[in-house]
Amino acid sequence: MIIETLGYLKLRSRQTNKEALANMWLSFRFAILLPLFLSTISLSASSEKPNAEALLECLMIRSQPSHPISTAIYTPRNSSYSTVLEAYIRNLRFNTSSTPKPLLIVTALHESHVQASVLCARKKDVVMKIRSGGHDYEGLSYVSRISHVPFFVLDMFNLRSIDVNMEEEMAWVHAGAILGELYHAISQKSKTHGFPAGVCPTIGVGGHLTGGGYGNMLRKYGLSADNIIDAQFVDVNGRLLNRQTMGEDLFWAIRGGGGASFGVILAYKVKLIRVPETVTVFKIGRTIEQNALDIVLQWQDVATNKLPHELFVRLIMNVVNSTVTGNKTINVTFWALLLGDSQRLLSIMNESLPLLGVQQSDCHELSWAESILFWADFPLGTPVDALLSRTPQSIYITHLKSKSDYVKTPISRDGLQSIWNKMIELEATALVFNPYGGRMAEIPESEIPFPHRARNLYKIQYATSWNQEGNKAVEHYLDLTRELYAYMAPFVSKNPREAFLNYRDLDLGINYQDKKSYLEGMKYGIKYFKNNFYRLVKIKTKVDPHNFFRNEQSIPTLPNTH
Repeated sequence: MIIETLGYLKLRSRQTNKEALANMWLSFRFAILLPLFLSTISLSASSEKPNAEALLECLMIRSQPSHPISTAIYTPRNSSYSTVLEAYIRNLRFNTSSTPKPLLIVTALHESHVQASVLCARKKDVVMKIRSGGHDYEGLSYVSRISHVPFFVLDMFNLRSIDVNMEEEMAWVHAGAILGELYHAISQKSKTHGFPAGVCPTIGVGGHLTGGGYGNMLRKYGLSADNIIDAQFVDVNGRLLNRQTMGEDLFWAIRGGGGASFGVILAYKVKLIRVPETVTVFKIGRTIEQNALDIVLQWQDVATNKLPHELFVRLIMNVVNSTVTGNKTINVTFWALLLGDSQRLLSIMNESLPLLGVQQSDCHELSWAESILFWADFPLGTPVDALLSRTPQSIYITHLKSKSDYVKTPISRDGLQSIWNKMIELEATALVFNPYGGRMAEIPESEIPFPHRARNLYKIQYATSWNQEGNKAVEHYLDLTRELYAYMAPFVSKNPREAFLNYRDLDLGINYQDKKSYLEGMKYGIKYFKNNFYRLVKIKTKVDPHNFFRNEQSIPTLPNTH
């Protein structure tokens, strides 16, 4: 029967003849309109046509009358296709004419669209990329490095609802929401609650939390993923699951293990944390000529193990022109957040980091939500509603390369000086030092997949950005970043040289999803997850044995399982 063939209407024995006829009429209309829809949005490239049209046909067949999927689909023939694709590309390296493009984009409006996308992509053997905010440093949520494999993008940005429950001190937040929207929603309900996550408001919740997620409260409250208490999830069979129905193994895996290896995160239930009504921030810059070397060495001595957990002081080091000599020099910017008032902050800094010379005039007392804007480099006094903007500030939309490292033993004066000399030689790459300790040192390495806990003094982020177009510029700046990374080897973790999943780095290895998939996965997997990698592989093999959910750095299955 037509109804059974199309698969979205079921007759029940209790239906009246009138209801049955109505349902048959809906099915008949759908069967007539489907070819028209496919002819309207079919692709021009004949080599891609079979994959795209087969996928489209399947999606339309699985579309529910109450939530039609047609309005959520964009193909290259659609005038809005490029706009939708580019709207959440945050790295201009992957927004060129030669960048591989998806067969189509599904901008899911309902959970049924996610379920249909999974089932149809699996049936038609099309790779599915899952995008929430587009901040993936290597563009893996919307670009494929494996040229012969067709792919499409499941874009989650429409699924962005947030439900804050102050009685339970928790919130449900959908994967397509951005961090700024979550922070704003919390601030509208309470002045004394927050959530420990990133300081860039436009980052998508889905990718941020499933990769671990951290911000300037990690020393007090740990990672974002440490504060997840439930999830809504679509598995490889299209089932809608929560923590109870997915089981504790899978729930463990999607809190820091990269959810796109296991299924599609629809939403997370997160635990809100307590913050004071007033927090204090400062941002102070010091160059080599202003005693930056001694200040950084003092910071290194106290930032992890001696400062109170409520205080986070980040360092950003970059190359600038000296106002004293006119030559290249290093500027170090000290960014701080204290969950407390300015008098306490001044007292702590004068006792523990006196060389920085923090003054009352450097300190700004703000609400927690306002402090996010300060850390995102908005001017003081910017309304909290700015957190709702989905458009990053223009200075952050550029060509990017990022890498990461972990420091376990203090870097000596000579070592730090040599690093700065190398940075001045190369000029291009900034280094960001994020202190650990506090709550991060208390949580066991195996609590969630993210393993970088005790014995880490701080994490280093390498950040290179440029505005020049073209492949020559890309290769030039990638080479400069890699050269600094290689130079840093004596100062950072070893065996493995650890890395942070959310600072995605394809230099650590690419999985081409062939017979060597497990060995390829080990190259980057051990660096991201240490021994937790092996548990992730077992869970992956159990819940997705045929490796449907895959990308260039996904968790592989055990050998000989598909």
